[in-house]
Amino acid sequence: MFVIHSLPEQTTMTQMAQEEIVSNTKTVMQGLEALRVEHVTLMNNLAEGSKNDPDKMEIVRKNMENIELGLSEAQVIVMLFAHLQNIEAEKQKLRTQVKRLCQENVWLRDELAITQQKLQASEQSVAQLEEEKKHLEFMASVKKYDEIQENEDHLEKSRTDPVVELFPEDETEERNMSPTPPNQFANHANAGYEIPARLRTLHNLVIQYASQGRYEVAVPLCKQALEDLEKTSGHDHPDVATMLNILALVYRDQNKYKEAANLLNDALTIREKTLGENHPAVAATLNNLAVLYGKRGKYKDAEPLCKRALEIRENVLGKSHPDVAKQLNNLALLCQNQAKYEEVEMYYKRALEIYEMKLGGDDPNVAKTLNNLASCYLKQGKYKEAEMLYKEVLTRAHEREFGAINGENKPIWQVAEEREENKLKNRENTPYGEYGGWHKAAKVDSPTVTTTLKNLGALYRRQGKYEAADTLEDCALRSKKEALDLVKQSKVLADDNKRQKSGHSKEENEDHNKRVHK
Repeated sequence: MFVIHSLPEQTTMTQMAQEEIVSNTKTVMQGLEALRVEHVTLMNNLAEGSKNDPDKMEIVRKNMENIELGLSEAQVIVMLFAHLQNIEAEKQKLRTQVKRLCQENVWLRDELAITQQKLQASEQSVAQLEEEKKHLEFMASVKKYDEIQENEDHLEKSRTDPVVELFPEDETEERNMSPTPPNQFANHANAGYEIPARLRTLHNLVIQYASQGRYEVAVPLCKQALEDLEKTSGHDHPDVATMLNILALVYRDQNKYKEAANLLNDALTIREKTLGENHPAVAATLNNLAVLYGKRGKYKDAEPLCKRALEIRENVLGKSHPDVAKQLNNLALLCQNQAKYEEVEMYYKRALEIYEMKLGGDDPNVAKTLNNLASCYLKQGKYKEAEMLYKEVLTRAHEREFGAINGENKPIWQVAEEREENKLKNRENTPYGEYGGWHKAAKVDSPTVTTTLKNLGALYRRQGKYEAADTLEDCALRSKKEALDLVKQSKVLADDNKRQKSGHSKEENEDHNKRVHK
């Protein structure tokens, strides 16, 4: 520090010394000029005098030589000073140019880094699109009856089906990928440990990156937040447990189950220590851990965790709370994987009672639980009971969308069975579109209804009712297609609104729509 500050002072002193030398040199030059004039006059006087004194003339001549030498050296000093000033000016100019080049270099490096990041993101997007393209090409190449056979195999498997469907709607307390309905928000917030305000933005960022598959961004964000929280609040803090839970869910999405289990166990220990063993947040962590063990096939390890989470929720929220029904659903799925069918039926029926009492018969959770219970019946070979539940789901969905059932307004399963009965009388059955408007109302489509259509269709096929099975499967495909078309139209309208706001003309919007539809 001392050397850096002393350099400008030393330079200033040097400049002052040089200027002083030049000033003194010019003064000396003036004196020498005066002496030279005097010596010239003296030499002229001596030369004109009557007495020619050679000694004096020699002294004056030597003095004149010294004066001339002094004047020459003084001029050299003045010229050298002027040259040094020019050199210093050039140095200052070069320093300015070097400084500007350094700034440009830093700017170019930043631009290069940003461009490299964009390139990397583009390469990842291209790779992802290529994988999706391959997948779509593969799906398009699969024949219709290959899909039907796959559905039949899906029903035959005792372990694969529950594993695939294990916790299908398990949006855990600390990972809500979709907005919570307003009428359920208060209950949901009280069901677990609410994410603190200081972590909410980071949590949303992590969820956004994780949902896009950008784990290389989501994981470092979580780790950095964990490090900062542990420095400021210590390891045994509820916020640390929250961040451990979030990171565990990101690892779970990457199928890194071992790392996720370690983090969840750590979060569970912290929450039990800081919040108490019967806190809703402890139940949330137990549920997440049970889900993780279930995905790994460790159903026996997951079951006691799920039961303990159920007990906590019952004690804190009451035995008729919707979150209790959700926990019952998860517990039933775990027992189903262990072939404990009596317990499975008991848990599902109790969950159904809670959902119908608290949320009403039209709530989506009722249809999901009915589907799960039907799956349990299929595992036991109780096809009639499963069929009745599937028909109940479709009947409720039909009444909700098209009104009360009568001779002219029939649910899709009844239409399918009539087509099955009439196939021998009329080999060319009337096109399905004339039997009703189910497939025309895209809002009917939902994952649960579509799954029910496919499952009941597979059940019909098992019974040899191929015409009825074809009708249901065709309906499922049409409903899904109509829903996708509706989403595309909404997206086009949103794009048009954005383009209009940005000042695009009507003709440009029409051209844009044509390109989209193509």
